[in-house]
Amino acid sequence: MTNNGLFVGLVTLDLIYLADSAPLNNQKIVANDYTVAAGGPATNAAVTFSYLGNQSTVLGIVGSHPMTQLIKGDLANYQIAIADLDPTTEIAPPVSSIIVTQTTGERAVVSINAAKTQALSVSIPPNILQKTDIVLIDGHQMAVGFIQAQMAKAQKIPVVIDGGSWKPGFEELLHQVDYAICSANFHPPGCDTEQEVFAYLYKLGIPHIAITHGEKSITYLSSNKTGTINVPTIEAVDTLGAGDIFHGAFCHYILQESFTDALKQAANIAANSCQFFGTRRWMQRISSP
Repeated sequence: MTNNGLFVGLVTLDLIYLADSAPLNNQKIVANDYTVAAGGPATNAAVTFSYLGNQSTVLGIVGSHPMTQLIKGDLANYQIAIADLDPTTEIAPPVSSIIVTQTTGERAVVSINAAKTQALSVSIPPNILQKTDIVLIDGHQMAVGFIQAQMAKAQKIPVVIDGGSWKPGFEELLHQVDYAICSANFHPPGCDTEQEVFAYLYKLGIPHIAITHGEKSITYLSSNKTGTINVPTIEAVDTLGAGDIFHGAFCHYILQESFTDALKQAANIAANSCQFFGTRRWMQRISSP
């Protein structure tokens, strides 16, 4: 069954290099490999959701700068629809430069997020939620994300947040959320421990909460039950985008399985992706379910 997902947030151009190490000050290095792809948490999640047999729409700012042709071309390869919040802007899209260390799979990232390219809620295309089965919001377009979360909640469409890090505005948006999938770096105001994060989100009425820890176990709170889920042990080639891929896979599996099973399946997909360089090659080497 094909489902439709709306992915709200950041759209970037990612320049990804594979090297022996990140450069030191005043040092020039030669990369062993490189790739160029559209990026951003919501965007990478949309690509994963599409790859798993669904239809994805990205709601974000792309614009008409010449560099956006690289973004549009990459997303076209994966049949991703783009709902552009500012299609006529000639401002260059946010660009991320990423160096992946070949021996460890760890990455160093220099980027500009969507702070300088915030869209207004009036930019949202009409009927964007028509035939939508799930909405994911990464918080990088907070005003738009808030409106979409409200509308989705009213229409009983499940809302997922990618809580990579705390962003101002989440305190309002979170009231509309069904699934909060957060990283260990997600710290709401006044929360210093993981227990405090769970308590904060639970108090807002979010029924299903999970916190990921990279290669370590996922902790979760669901229907008043807490637990942990082990993630596969792998030899990582590249961890870039693993969290984004996890979120996209979660959106796919939660529409057909329980919360804990969806977390397990998403962890498997994310772990597989870490065995390939870049954010796309894992899809070329692994058959779609």
